[in-house]
Amino acid sequence: MNKTPLPFFEFILLVAIMFAMIAFGSDAMLPAFPEIGRDLGLSDINRAQLVITVFVMGTGLGQLFTGPLSDSVGRKPVILGGLLVYMAACVMAIYAQTLEMLLIARFIQGVGVSAPRTVTIAMIRDLYQGRPMARVMSLAMVLFVLVPAVAPLIGQTLANAFGWRSIFGAFIVFAMIGALWLHLRQPETHPPEKRRAIALKPYAAALVEVCSSRVVVTYTVVLAFGYGALFGYLSSAQQVFVDTFGAGVNFPLYFAGIAVLSGASGFLNAGLVVRFGMRAIAITSMGIMLVITTLFAILLGFGDLSNASLFPIFLIWSVISFFVPGLTFGNLNSLSMEPMGHIAGMAAAIIGAASTFLGVAIAIPIGLAFDGTAMPLVIGTLLCSLASFGLMLTDPKQKVSAPAFDG
Repeated sequence: MNKTPLPFFEFILLVAIMFAMIAFGSDAMLPAFPEIGRDLGLSDINRAQLVITVFVMGTGLGQLFTGPLSDSVGRKPVILGGLLVYMAACVMAIYAQTLEMLLIARFIQGVGVSAPRTVTIAMIRDLYQGRPMARVMSLAMVLFVLVPAVAPLIGQTLANAFGWRSIFGAFIVFAMIGALWLHLRQPETHPPEKRRAIALKPYAAALVEVCSSRVVVTYTVVLAFGYGALFGYLSSAQQVFVDTFGAGVNFPLYFAGIAVLSGASGFLNAGLVVRFGMRAIAITSMGIMLVITTLFAILLGFGDLSNASLFPIFLIWSVISFFVPGLTFGNLNSLSMEPMGHIAGMAAAIIGAASTFLGVAIAIPIGLAFDGTAMPLVIGTLLCSLASFGLMLTDPKQKVSAPAFDG
């Protein structure tokens, strides 16, 4: 095992691989919804969306355990253990014969893959903080975007050639590559002298500290609305592209184009964040998203355009919908983690779990509301954008003076 710190670019690439586990585990399933519905006898194809949302719910729950555990035993053992759980649950999914069993397997997959997602953020926080941390995460997102760009195409190719269950074999291979790379190349970033004993009291104290921080709570809720819009898009994407706009087998190609075009956001943020700051970039990006989504919603409702005319506009809006998270999510994570360096693992777990659970709760009704048009998705995104932008206008670091009382 390597004990020398990784070169900066290799560390960025490894971080991107760890982050991409969740994206690959969700996006590759999108083209398989119809086949899953037919194979498992689903009367309502919208229920196939639960394959995504239950997986994300598992990541939310898993973060509550993997983050604090990494503060006690180190970052690498927890990430590697989580990936083993993830791979075992992929085998379980391959043999699932009912939707219920598939969802159980997907939930366990989410719990396992929460380790590389959450603990990697803590690992970054061990080495960086503030704007440099935001720069690392932004550069990782530039490379990370390649995975969601090709994931649906990989999923569709495997499903057409070998059936939808073969997609889980690809998940196993990807996880093995990440696990071996981490094990052989990345040194432990949380040495024994900095570790905390596994005990309920420190966890409870960390929970109280995180939940009592106005900074952490504000940015976590903003993240939740951002995740809600993104998860809602992912849940609805296959049906909107195929059923509404008739994209058919070209859906993965359109999705790849959206991901690649939006991938520049991470590179742009990495260059701007040191100069302008995380908060300013996030507020500006959310304001632009709010205006554009409002205009698109008005066009959908009152424009009286055909689906053929709306489709190019929808594609442009989709690129922006993916571009904005690249300018906001890394910054919001860094802003929320900034005061929590002394409990990075626990803080990352609580922030990640809370934002994920809230995001899924927001996304489920957006996805299930699909009615053959793009309107439910756009309205859901509009409401999330409005809430996010409104919260960002309140400065959580601004001290609120207590009222003075006479006598």
